[in-house]
Amino acid sequence: MSKKEFDILVIGGGPGGYVAAIKSSQLGFKTAIVEKEKLGGVCLNWGCIPTKALLKNAEVYNYFKHSDEFGITHKELKFDFKKIIERSRNVAQINSKGIEYLMKKNKIEHISGSGKILGKNLVTISKDGKVVEEIKAKHIIIATGGRAKTIPTIKVDEKNVITSKTAMTLKTLPKSMTIIGAGAIGIEFAYFYNTFGTKVTLIEMLPNILPMEDKEISKLLESNFKKQGIEILTETKVENVVEGKKIKTVISNKSGKKEIESEIVLNAIGIQANIENIGLENVGIKIEKGFIVVDDFGKTNVDGIYAIGDVAGPPLLAHIASKEGIICVEKIAGKNPNPIDWENFPSCTYCEPQVASIGMTEEKAIQNGYKIKVGRFPFSASGKARAIGKTDGLVKLIFDEKYGELLGAHILGSEATEMIAELSVAKTLETTVEGIAHTIHAHPTLSEAIMEAAENAYGKSIHI
Repeated sequence: MSKKEFDILVIGGGPGGYVAAIKSSQLGFKTAIVEKEKLGGVCLNWGCIPTKALLKNAEVYNYFKHSDEFGITHKELKFDFKKIIERSRNVAQINSKGIEYLMKKNKIEHISGSGKILGKNLVTISKDGKVVEEIKAKHIIIATGGRAKTIPTIKVDEKNVITSKTAMTLKTLPKSMTIIGAGAIGIEFAYFYNTFGTKVTLIEMLPNILPMEDKEISKLLESNFKKQGIEILTETKVENVVEGKKIKTVISNKSGKKEIESEIVLNAIGIQANIENIGLENVGIKIEKGFIVVDDFGKTNVDGIYAIGDVAGPPLLAHIASKEGIICVEKIAGKNPNPIDWENFPSCTYCEPQVASIGMTEEKAIQNGYKIKVGRFPFSASGKARAIGKTDGLVKLIFDEKYGELLGAHILGSEATEMIAELSVAKTLETTVEGIAHTIHAHPTLSEAIMEAAENAYGKSIHI
């Protein structure tokens, strides 16, 4: 059995793990990464990237469905669902190969297999259930990510009751689908399948869809989704799912109990960490609420062992995992990086219209005792939005009344997930309302709505 030694060994090749490995190599550490499947993790292979490919297909199809508004007609609109799925898988495959190239470029040893911590500086590598290698490492970074959360009342068989992974690879378009959970995953698949003609019912236990977003934004998206033909049931609990010729989802809410029949059920209730079978018990790593406990720099309670990304707890976002990986390695290298500011990271949902936000919601700002000014600018008042036929939504900015500090930003509308970057920079640099309002924005652009919303907070908007 071969034995190798490294300065840093990363277990897991997702957006946290592979980024940590690259940063480690850049800082001069002898580095290896262990991954049992394709590099890129869930994000690149089964999450962020392939779903965005699917959603782009939906956007294009929607444009064709409304092409008469642009003076373009067609005799018969068709789609090939198999090719739609194939395109998504090809996008993921190409990106995964790109990560393989980055490993070679940065002289990182890619070890194929499952890593398990045997001791403080020792990891075994297994293939097909057999240990094939032992590795010594001064520092071990756990980046094993997460998977679809399951509960006993919703038995997932990936045939009738599926998770997002199967939802990306269905061979045929289902006639009807019940989606349990209206977070980002549930929302994106609701939009995608509804666009291509599936009858979608979306169930959320909490009062609003996208419950972590600003309530005003959530309500506007809910109204938009209903106009698109998606049935939405909030404050509704799923009691159980009964399989048969048609799948029956038993629900209860203030109206009582009822059954919803559908061809397929998508379980989108959240993510749970991959903490099993990686040897945490061998070294006594602390776990709380199903996640590894870490400090601001990814350090666990065991010296020399770190955890980043979904396995280390929320927010469960790819860009957070990547940033945690960089911070963790820089701390190991003695670079004294700043920890993540948990009030200052963007969240994005890629339905249509898109949703993006950073910082506090209006409700949170008030709860925290701020006297606030709120600026809004609807896309219906934007010349660019009207020109491209995307007038749904608005930009909503929340400022501290006393100092003009940007506390939160929320966008519902076309290209919201791109527009949020400007506000991320603004918030990081502690820009005030004057800074945003006085920044000249190109005309015509959707981003002018940000400038106008800042002006609107103090009643000075030009175009509303």
